[in-house]
Amino acid sequence: MARLVFGMNQSLDGYVDHMKFAPDPALFLHFVDEARGQTGSIYGRKIYEIMRYWDDEQPEWGEPERAFADAWRKQHKWVVSRTLTSVGPNASLIGSDLEEAIRALKEKQDGEIEVAGPDLASSLTALGLIDEYRIYLHPVVLGEGMPYFAGPRPPLRLVSHDRIGGEALRLVYIPA
Repeated sequence: MARLVFGMNQSLDGYVDHMKFAPDPALFLHFVDEARGQTGSIYGRKIYEIMRYWDDEQPEWGEPERAFADAWRKQHKWVVSRTLTSVGPNASLIGSDLEEAIRALKEKQDGEIEVAGPDLASSLTALGLIDEYRIYLHPVVLGEGMPYFAGPRPPLRLVSHDRIGGEALRLVYIPA
């Protein structure tokens, strides 16, 4: 049975915004290793469209970016959308019944499946389907934006914490 994991970079005041701060090189390599080990990722439409950036080689990429792109392209992507009619390589659409589709996916797959994006995570949290939350806490304050917990705030229990790279703390929680 697969485990659903929601992990994102977060500011000290609880917001996620990949355009306002980014992982340092050590944390980026951590994300490369995670992507290599994951069974796949579940995306909402918005995050999926942003992540499609990794489908096409970019001339400015260094080795870490090429490694992430390679890992991302190899893993399966499940895209939750009511508006998309097609998705890119190695991806499948999830349509109307989110709960049924994700429960079936968890039953059929093994390993870790990343949940990408706070909107989708909010829906899956409300359904009780997320098994682990990983907050990569950065020493920045944004003051506004999309919160990590965009909806229900589940009771959680801290199971581990560590520093990755120069500034980020990884906080790992499971539903209490």
